[in-house]
Amino acid sequence: MTGPDAERAPGAPAPEHLEYRVAHLRDRLAAGDLGELGVRIEVRGEAVLLTGTVPSVECRDEVRRAAEAELAGLPVHYDLVVSDPSSPDHAEELA
Repeated sequence: MTGPDAERAPGAPAPEHLEYRVAHLRDRLAAGDLGELGVRIEVRGEAVLLTGTVPSVECRDEVRRAAEAELAGLPVHYDLVVSDPSSPDHAEELA
């Protein structure tokens, strides 16, 4: 086989298909309730990395479900931090 796909591993998505699927995931996240979250999506070789901070575990799970639906069959790595917006339960000790 010759051409741009000759070096690609069998079963690996073509680069343009990967970018299309990532763009579709970005659109899906932006259109829903998750639109204001600071989730970044990056292509790293043949894998996808999602990073950012989300307000709740439920939000994180929703982002993961959307990514798994849009990027099925691809290696996806998550670095999503859940922030804790609740007020502290004790006073801070200042020295």
